[in-house]
Amino acid sequence: MEALKSRHIEGEGTSELQWQHWLAQAPMGTIPAAELLQGCERVVIVSPHPDDEILATAGIMQHCEASGLPCTVIAVTSGEASHPGSRLWTPDQLAQARERESAQALALLCPGSQIIHLRIPDGQVQDHQPQLESRLQQLLRPTDAVFCPWRYDGHPDHEATGEACAAATADIGSRLFEVPIWTWHWAIPGDQRVPWQQAVRMPLSADQLDRKCLALSCFRSQLLPDPSTGRAAILPRWATARLLRNFEVILR
Repeated sequence: MEALKSRHIEGEGTSELQWQHWLAQAPMGTIPAAELLQGCERVVIVSPHPDDEILATAGIMQHCEASGLPCTVIAVTSGEASHPGSRLWTPDQLAQARERESAQALALLCPGSQIIHLRIPDGQVQDHQPQLESRLQQLLRPTDAVFCPWRYDGHPDHEATGEACAAATADIGSRLFEVPIWTWHWAIPGDQRVPWQQAVRMPLSADQLDRKCLALSCFRSQLLPDPSTGRAAILPRWATARLLRNFEVILR
C-alpha cells in the first residue's frame, strides 16, 4: 500500500457531485444489514472521535435497535483537540461536550446501545496504539461484528484505530468491517488506492437517513464555526454531504 502515502486531507477535497456521478455506475454490490451481520451476536463500533460512529455506521446502529441485536460503541478519544487555540472551548469543555453530543445522538439511533469511553488523547492514537489494541482484545468476542474506520483513511487517529482493530480482531476471531470516512475527501472516483472490490453498499431507508441527519445535528461543537479563532466549522456541509447518502459503504 505504498501508494497510499500520497493521500492528504486538505481543502474541500472531492465533491459529492463528483462521487454521485461515479457511484451511479460503480460496480459495487448492495447488501442489507441483516445479511451483512448474519451469524454475529453483537455489533461493536470503534470510533476514533465522537461523531465518527454516526457518520460511518448510523444505519448499522438503527438496524441493531430494530432487530434487538446488542450494540456497543467504543469511543477511543473524547475529541478534545478539535479546536486548538479556542477561547470558546477548552480541551476539558470539548471532551465533556463531545461525549454529551455522542450520547444524545446514540439515544436517537440506538437507545439500547452501550458506550465505553477509553479517553485516549485526541490526536495521539498512534502513540497509544498498543494500549488500544490491548483494550480491544479485552473487550471483543469471537462472535462480534466490529466496525471501524478504514486503516488507510488518511486521518492518523482513524488509521491507528483501524490498524488496532485489524490486529485485535485477527487475534480474537471477530469479523472486521472497515468504513471509509475521510477517504471520500482525498480519493477520486475509481481511485486505485482504494480497494473498491471489497466495497458494498448498505442501503438506508428515507426514515433511517432522516434519523442519521438528526443524530449528526447533535454535534453542534463540530457543525458551528468558532468565532474566537475565526475558524470555520470542523464539519462543513461539503464534508458531511459525502456521508449523508441513502447508503453506507463498507469494506469487508
